[in-house]
Amino acid sequence: MEKIRIGTRGSKLALWQADHVAALLKKGGIESEIITIETKGDKILDVSISKIGSKGVFTEEIEDQLQLGNIDIAVHSAKDMQSELPKGFELIAFTEREVVNDVLVGMDLCLSLDKQDIVVGTSSTRRVALLKHFYPHVKTVSVRGNLQTRIAKMKDGVCDALLLAYAGVHRMDYDDMIISKLPLDKFIPAVGQGSVAVECSTSLSEEKRQAIRQYVNHENTEKRLRCERGFLKTLHGGCSIPVFALADLQEGTLTIKGGIVDLEGTKIIRKRIMGPAENAETIGQELAEEVLKAGGDKILEDIKEKLNQEQTHESK
Repeated sequence: MEKIRIGTRGSKLALWQADHVAALLKKGGIESEIITIETKGDKILDVSISKIGSKGVFTEEIEDQLQLGNIDIAVHSAKDMQSELPKGFELIAFTEREVVNDVLVGMDLCLSLDKQDIVVGTSSTRRVALLKHFYPHVKTVSVRGNLQTRIAKMKDGVCDALLLAYAGVHRMDYDDMIISKLPLDKFIPAVGQGSVAVECSTSLSEEKRQAIRQYVNHENTEKRLRCERGFLKTLHGGCSIPVFALADLQEGTLTIKGGIVDLEGTKIIRKRIMGPAENAETIGQELAEEVLKAGGDKILEDIKEKLNQEQTHESK
């Protein structure tokens, strides 16, 4: 088979993900080439993601290269993928999932979210809203950029600690800076957190498609993420909407818990359902419908209205 061209963002973590996919392909005897592409999310670092607009912030430019045929596949952090892909694109593989928890990272390992004057850096509306709900005394500050940039900002005194995904911290060998792992009963992660997703154009050859699925895709992870993405798609959630979901697969049965929290952290709706793994996406959709019926629709409407007001104010 001819070499598979892998498109990716250029950060150290993104390149780790691309190298990981390349290594899995190599085990199957398939050579690859990594091509770096800068995205809107990489260029605009002085405003929050919600103000940029969440659709395709980290994927649009890479998808342009897929469409032009300059790359065969794109490799993304699965949690960065928009709820619905543009026409002509699909996700064909998910790597085995890492530990899914959020973690508190800092220089002082004695720090705690219970500390009264702690300042936590995060660019995630989900993490900010959950902190407001469970730890209302915690002050948050927006910290964007790649992992190394965020840590440098923390060291410069922008914040006392960072709230990040364990997967990225672990993959970049910053385990010694982990203060605590946040419990999943409070901090349910973003959809897809901990896995690497492979995206392609629907015109990709069947030979390459099958090879990628054979050597890169992890079946258990795929079912869990298809379920979570069904939830996200039904809620029309994006990077700027504080929704969360986590699916688990045991002996052919999927259990998914998920919900939504308002921007102020005052209202939170969480639900949990189960079903057969072969109905993964449908189960996720059903969970979303339960959340919406329980008042999630009003929270979602209010969030979108506030974000629109923010964007209108910023553009004036």
